[in-house]
Amino acid sequence: MSEGPLSGVRVLDLTNVLAGPYCSYQLMLLGAEVVKVEVPGQGDLARQLGPDPDLNRRGLGASFLAQNAGKRSVEINLKDDAGRDRFEGLVADADVLLENFRAGVMDRLGYGWERLRETNPRLVYCAISGFGQTGPMSGAPAYDQIIQGLSGMMSVTGTAETAPLRVGFPVCDTIGGLVAALHIAAAVAGRSRTGEGTFLDVSMLESAVSAMGWAVSNYLVCGVEPRPMGTQNATSAPSGTFNAADGHLNIAANRQQQFEALCAVVGRLDLLTDPRFTDREQRKAHRDELNRELDRALGAKSAGEWEDLLNAAGVPAARITTVPQMVGLDQLRHRGFFTDLPFPDGSDRTLRVTGTGVLHDGEPLRPATPPPLLGEQNHEHWNAALVRDARPEAT
Repeated sequence: MSEGPLSGVRVLDLTNVLAGPYCSYQLMLLGAEVVKVEVPGQGDLARQLGPDPDLNRRGLGASFLAQNAGKRSVEINLKDDAGRDRFEGLVADADVLLENFRAGVMDRLGYGWERLRETNPRLVYCAISGFGQTGPMSGAPAYDQIIQGLSGMMSVTGTAETAPLRVGFPVCDTIGGLVAALHIAAAVAGRSRTGEGTFLDVSMLESAVSAMGWAVSNYLVCGVEPRPMGTQNATSAPSGTFNAADGHLNIAANRQQQFEALCAVVGRLDLLTDPRFTDREQRKAHRDELNRELDRALGAKSAGEWEDLLNAAGVPAARITTVPQMVGLDQLRHRGFFTDLPFPDGSDRTLRVTGTGVLHDGEPLRPATPPPLLGEQNHEHWNAALVRDARPEAT
């Protein structure tokens, strides 16, 4: 598609590392113009983060490259007069300002919501923080792992012997970024009706708890405290990870018809008449015995073979892959999920980045340019008034 749904929307991105940059990356893929406002000579901390020390030294850390394609970069010092003048000019012309400082930092810099609303009444201001801008923990520092632990997420991850465990990727940062992107898009849409900006106070803790689903609602509604179950699904059985001849396989036979089809495919129709397994509640109560019986049958074929046979019978099943195996999946290739870009420094390396997981009119949303070098657009955006008339009018 030639233009995304947020085409004409300008986002000033003051964020660092992951939650904020992930949010603005989603907005960029949706068509917004994202201008990273970075500290001169330093930039986003993610420029120094990643497994390649050489890239980190050059301000092109993998963590930065993964979330910042398609954006622009300007260096602004918010503590000197020239920098403040430049920043205020950009704010006057922006549609969205996104920051993930600790609560109160922007106020101390003189750029809290009340001040910026005077400069630009149509501004959508989004602040992402660990705990939100209010409350007894609002001033506390937070990273993804802190939120994982405080949300209860780690307490239900792993087994009874290994919990609490951290989820193997920064899931709370990602959820916080997605929640922020959703509400920014909604606020921009709402502004077309009201003509007024909005202040969005995003709490990573609350976003994470909201995303935990049954682990929280079962306790709120029924008073049932969740427990760690490793690879098993507490709501049904058989539903979890099983052992095939060559590795692991996930099966989710959550419905009676699926359980019956599973037993037929693996050649264990006798399980259907076993009183321990006749219905959902009996299968949950005898989960370990059922899993052992199924593992014996599943050892006859590879995980890939079972995946094909079970899916053909209407039973959700799939191999467990490594990250390299996932990247090679034909399904992702077919949908154009990854995009290859030139490397920012002009070298002959190729940079591969992810998409959104959504096709718009049958087409994936892709970044058009690689992540910016620090300050790459310093002069282009020095005078916001010069570029205002050249861009489409935002809603």
